[in-house]
Amino acid sequence: MRHVQVTEAKAAFSGLLAAIEAGETVAITRRGRVIARLVPDMPTMAAEAFRPFWDHPEEIDLVAPDERPPEPVATL
Repeated sequence: MRHVQVTEAKAAFSGLLAAIEAGETVAITRRGRVIARLVPDMPTMAAEAFRPFWDHPEEIDLVAPDERPPEPVATL
């Protein structure tokens, strides 16, 4: 994980976003202390949120939905 001072992050924000898109995690620091982390977005399927329930079917009676990619959303 790369550590970047706030002032450097402000000056090189576009470059940091490119690194994050490529999978890198960036820690933003102020006076040597981490104040934020920028991480790549990792979309998850709604089914993943309920996976623990399906791993123990005897406890609850849910049926897992089909694994489909998210549908596109129209822009405004």
